[in-house]
Amino acid sequence: MAESTLKQKTTVSLFWSFADKFGQQLINLGTSIVLMRILDPSEYGLIGALALFIAFSGLLIDSGFTRSLLNRKTISTAEYSTVFYFNISLALLLYVILFLAAPFLAKIFHEPRIEPVSRILFLSLIFNSGGIIQQTLLTKKADFRGITRINIAALLIAASVAIVMALKGYGVWSLVVQTVLLAFFRTIFLWFYSKWKPVMIFSLKLLRSFMGISNKLLLTSVINAVFNNIYPSIIAFFYPNSMKQVGYYSQASKYQDIPFGILSNSFRSVSMLILPEINNQTERLKRVLSKMIKSLAFLSFPAGFLMILIAEPAFAILFKEKWLPAVPYFRILCLAGVISPFAFVLNELFISREKANYFLGVEIVRRIILVLLIALLFSYGIIGLAASWVIYTYITLIISLVLSGRLVDYSLLEFLTDALPYALVAFVSCAVGYLITLNITGNYLFLVINIVLVSILYLLLCRLFKLEMAKEIEEWLSSKRKKHEKS
Repeated sequence: MAESTLKQKTTVSLFWSFADKFGQQLINLGTSIVLMRILDPSEYGLIGALALFIAFSGLLIDSGFTRSLLNRKTISTAEYSTVFYFNISLALLLYVILFLAAPFLAKIFHEPRIEPVSRILFLSLIFNSGGIIQQTLLTKKADFRGITRINIAALLIAASVAIVMALKGYGVWSLVVQTVLLAFFRTIFLWFYSKWKPVMIFSLKLLRSFMGISNKLLLTSVINAVFNNIYPSIIAFFYPNSMKQVGYYSQASKYQDIPFGILSNSFRSVSMLILPEINNQTERLKRVLSKMIKSLAFLSFPAGFLMILIAEPAFAILFKEKWLPAVPYFRILCLAGVISPFAFVLNELFISREKANYFLGVEIVRRIILVLLIALLFSYGIIGLAASWVIYTYITLIISLVLSGRLVDYSLLEFLTDALPYALVAFVSCAVGYLITLNITGNYLFLVINIVLVSILYLLLCRLFKLEMAKEIEEWLSSKRKKHEKS
């Protein structure tokens, strides 16, 4: 693919992928503002305690054979159907296991309500698995516009029902129904939109042909699903009568992840589409990777530092004072979230080069490090657990950068050269905002002044120091003006 065509495809794909993730997060934020003002933190704790198990539905959609399908240039209907039936079967098997395990989960988490809640909540696993092939086909076609419409429509239906249920006093069940309906309607819409239907073919031989990379990716995703969602479960298990604390931690983690999740998933969607096409062109791959790192740094660092700065007034305004105990967890986790998008892009690099051993090896080493950090900092309570995640995130990014240096000669030093200027400018901008608003006591005034001041100062400093992304924005705006003048 020519450079200009690749650039155009990347830009369009990134726009719609970003629109999808941003739209979903915007609706989720609006819904949660309403729900969190109505529901008790302990009701969110019930869902948070099950986050470890809920993550398996995401595992089925985004990993294993599905990723192998994305990497292959040509796929037959028989191959698609085989993977479809395998994933449906796996989803049903996991649901039966988790259904039977519900009483045990209620016992270990010291909460009887877990049993009925989990049995309904886990239905989302089956519904999500029903749309994986359709999602894959749309992604391979780069039809992110269609995916965006599907996700937004399903989310609006689920959110509306959840809000009505919460207002009528259904408590935690409004959260359960929201999750299940989102999975159900999303899959229904994917079937109608994509037009693809499975044929009556299932071949173990075809399934084995995906084993080279997919089994490692599947194992990697299992490890990811466990450890990325283990903290609320640890809190629920080791701290009896702690559902409120689980709620505080899980919601703090959720909201610090909103901007970083948008960035990670947007760039990940584009990376999985673009990187495999140039995976044999090392120099070109390195240039694309460097550009992605700069783009992420330009967006991630100011968002993260600003969130830390305005956390307390934002929580008080949006969710009421009952959620302020979540602020310390939120601020600590933001320090990890600000660099998490870089790891997503580097993981896609490993997959595009078909280095599944790298991917799996990194995950195993990373999780060993995480277990050691949790054991080391567990005695410091929930704050210590949050700190262990931050330290772990930075260590694992360094490991990924060392490996990327071997693959495409993109080293830790080059990463720092690309990303650090944006981090420093963002930090200075937020520090100036903090000092100027230090004596402001009104939450709304503090919030508005800092958002406006930090944003303007950040862009001005990026331009002053002639950082690449600032120059690109100027060039883009200039081209738009010229195009408008000609028309």
